[in-house]
Amino acid sequence: MALAETLSQGDHNSGSDAEGQRAARARAGMPLTGILANPLSAMPPPLMLLLAILSVQVGAALAINLFPALGPNGTAFWRIALSAIFLVIIARPTLRGVTRQKLMLLLIYGSAIGMMNMLFYQAIDRIPLGIAVTIEFLGPLGLAAATSRHWRHILWVVLAAGGVALLTPEIGGNLDPIGVACAALAGLCWAIFVFLSARVSSSFPGTQGLALGMVVSAVILAPLGAGSITALVADPWLILAVIGVAVLSTTIPFRLEFEALKRMPTRVYGILITLEPAAAVVIGALLLGQAIGLSAMLAVVCVTAAALGATLTKSS
Repeated sequence: MALAETLSQGDHNSGSDAEGQRAARARAGMPLTGILANPLSAMPPPLMLLLAILSVQVGAALAINLFPALGPNGTAFWRIALSAIFLVIIARPTLRGVTRQKLMLLLIYGSAIGMMNMLFYQAIDRIPLGIAVTIEFLGPLGLAAATSRHWRHILWVVLAAGGVALLTPEIGGNLDPIGVACAALAGLCWAIFVFLSARVSSSFPGTQGLALGMVVSAVILAPLGAGSITALVADPWLILAVIGVAVLSTTIPFRLEFEALKRMPTRVYGILITLEPAAAVVIGALLLGQAIGLSAMLAVVCVTAAALGATLTKSS
């Protein structure tokens, strides 16, 4: 399975959330309605996808500003909870006729979503956004190589791993080792999410599986985020900010990607999505003042080149 195919099954909320989750929801059928419908119909699909990528990273940057009040876990919980509400309203899922096996699948799927978001937020609380996204990107890239019949994909993973290895001297110094570990584990959860997405999509119609998975995720994260409710009640502006994170990280990207994927080949999607780490570096620098050094920039270039190479290798 190529990176393009792997990433197009999942969504990366990293959000992000992200970041791997968005395309699965887009392909599952979330039609554009209302004010977004007409303007987007005339917009080039690549531009829509780029805007979706930027929206996810801006949502992550906004989330970082909520950490002092809500904490990374609290922010992850409220982002997931609101996104779950949005998806339930859209998908109107039902548990009628769901077997025990499907319930177990939902439990694992929802756990992967919840842990992916929580670990990613823990990562960006400790290390720059661009580096966190770069390390996390190894998850779906590794899955693409592991499930591919092309031996050349292994070389792309080696290139990506070599790039991330450039960060090793900074771990324990400029880079918090816990943050690096959280980003890597978030990437593992992203890969699990992507791997399960096809089974969930075939087991539940439309976006019902995703909506139910997000509900499971919210329930799992509730004990970690419940303590932040006092801060939300005390400051209504925080509620608006959390809604903004959910909209930027979930609602807007889903709408943009759904429309883009209707008119864009998977190969093109796979190529453009490799810009995710670079976009995170730009947003981190512009909105958070997180300038990164030469070794970190080389790591981003290596991971992006590896992801692009894996996509083009499959498409050739």
